[in-house]
Amino acid sequence: MRQIVLDTETTGLEPELGHRVIEIGCVELVNRRATGRTFHRYLNPERDIDDAALAVHGISRTDLDGQPRFAQVCEELLAFLADAELVVHNAAFDVAFLDAELARVPGEERRIAALCQVLDTLALAREMHPGQRNSLDALCRRYEVDNSHRDLHGALLDARLLADVYLAMTGGQSALALSEAEGALRAADGARPARVLVRTGLALPVLSASDDETRAHESMLALIARSSGGRCLWPLLDPGAADLSAQRSSA
Repeated sequence: MRQIVLDTETTGLEPELGHRVIEIGCVELVNRRATGRTFHRYLNPERDIDDAALAVHGISRTDLDGQPRFAQVCEELLAFLADAELVVHNAAFDVAFLDAELARVPGEERRIAALCQVLDTLALAREMHPGQRNSLDALCRRYEVDNSHRDLHGALLDARLLADVYLAMTGGQSALALSEAEGALRAADGARPARVLVRTGLALPVLSASDDETRAHESMLALIARSSGGRCLWPLLDPGAADLSAQRSSA
């Protein structure tokens, strides 16, 4: 299964008022493992950035001079998203902005929901943790994902954090499952290095039941067999135990 964890930064909150996408960050997961493939672009929005948005992501209008327009990266983005499920926190926000950007591109109308399945981790978190805070920062704290380097929002940074959170929310295999190559990539670009679970040399203790514990177990099985009219399943699962019990009973 291929999934793309996606995040955007924007000039404001309302695409219907002409606000634009200024950063897109995507992280690829295949079979719940980060592959190391990413898509990351800054975009020239061709308009000013609201002060409130600037306070969130710290990306100024002048920072984006010389960056491509959305139309110039559109096909590359859609190729990266093709045949994948999108994993997005508060998906309605990001999808609305991407749909508005796609609507500005000349040609046949395209919408994200028609191109990809979308999984909203905010909706998932609200279902799993009703009545609690479910922002990305709150989920990082809840699932012990290190976000100490997140002073400001950033699309690629937030996509990476969300990937770890999503995998932890849905059964683990987050940073522990990353390959050494992915760990090196993340360390090189300033994100936190992957943690690696080392199992070599791990000795697990094997504890055998004592004679007293074995006799108590057999007595309980006999009681269950009598109470159930002979329908106790343990002798069927472990005939050897039944034989031993019979030998002890006849002794």
